[in-house]
Amino acid sequence: MNQPDLLGQLRIEREARHDAAPPRGGVPWWAVLLIIALGGGAWWLFGRTAPAVLVSTAKAQEAARAPVASSVLDASGYVVARRQATVSSKITGKVVSVLIEEGMRVEEGQVLATLDDTQARSQLALSAAQLASARSQQAEIEAGLRQARADLTRQQELHQRRLGTAAQLDAAQAAADTLAARLISQRRQIEVAEQALALSQVAVDDTVVRAPFAGVVIAKAAQPGEMISPVSAGGGFTRTGIGTIVDMDSLEVEVDVNEAFIGRVQQDMAIEATLNAYPDWKIPGNVIAVIPTADRSKATVRVRVSLASDDARIVPEMGVRVRFLEPRDDSAPAPTQLSGVLVPTSALLEANGQTRVFVIENGRAALREVQAAATLGGFRNVTAGLSAGQTVVIDPPPELIDGSPVSTAQ
Repeated sequence: MNQPDLLGQLRIEREARHDAAPPRGGVPWWAVLLIIALGGGAWWLFGRTAPAVLVSTAKAQEAARAPVASSVLDASGYVVARRQATVSSKITGKVVSVLIEEGMRVEEGQVLATLDDTQARSQLALSAAQLASARSQQAEIEAGLRQARADLTRQQELHQRRLGTAAQLDAAQAAADTLAARLISQRRQIEVAEQALALSQVAVDDTVVRAPFAGVVIAKAAQPGEMISPVSAGGGFTRTGIGTIVDMDSLEVEVDVNEAFIGRVQQDMAIEATLNAYPDWKIPGNVIAVIPTADRSKATVRVRVSLASDDARIVPEMGVRVRFLEPRDDSAPAPTQLSGVLVPTSALLEANGQTRVFVIENGRAALREVQAAATLGGFRNVTAGLSAGQTVVIDPPPELIDGSPVSTAQ
């Protein structure tokens, strides 16, 4: 074979190269572009997420509740009810129904429980029958008295005409007087029967236990079928009460003050109470009275304190911390009433005439512009841009920016 023939065999035809199938196992160009796009999207969504910034936080407090006077004494106490009663029946009997549950509010006179009234109602029926019988006898006597008086009148006429004897006149007079006396006695018997009927009605009413005043049931002590008595019967088989009711409008605080500092407490002195269950809630009030006796075992004097709130969160036996406030000098100018909220001074960022704070929202830091006013100790009065209860960042770290995820330091 000559050299031109060999060169012809080595030549590749262009049409055959375009028509040939792609090699087995190759990746189309559009698939490569799709993989690149998905990888870029995943990097944009997940690769750009920054780690959470560790921060310290505090709650914004309502400025209007900031104390206007310093404390001269702090003491602990408990919420108590001045009007509380364990309600029982006036008689001994078996409980038929109990209509109260713990936490239920009752009104004055509301039925709390009923006792077995079979015997009381039988006595009531007997008293009613005795009263009806007495009234029937009264009617009989009144009819006899009318007849006796008519006979007396006729005997008097006959005696005047000398047609009757004196003995007949005296007998007619005696009969009339006797019936008149019986009528008076019978009327007294009717009054007695009426009183007996009223007493029987009271006995029936005593089988119904009612609330002595409006309040809230805090304890249910009896169940249907049990015996109840106003006095202890011994043995533990007889209940002495249906339940306990507390008048929530009579709640106050009793505080034990060390006798060495009782001289600092005065009647009508302003106080600020904080419930252990709600440490951020400051309740104003005043001293009602200092009980003029001491407890030698504890060396304390009991002080009664009223609270200027009837909030449902205040319940008996709650622990309370009481701050006795220093009396304000009336000659001194009145303090300015604060508005807005109080936040720690270290939470504010001031630059270029603007004041900003970082607020925690949904696990991220949101930079918010606020308006700040006076400084009170370690706090700053923020009058606009924040509301009470919001969480702010204290001493924001340099890496914290708007929108950064945050984790709270414990």
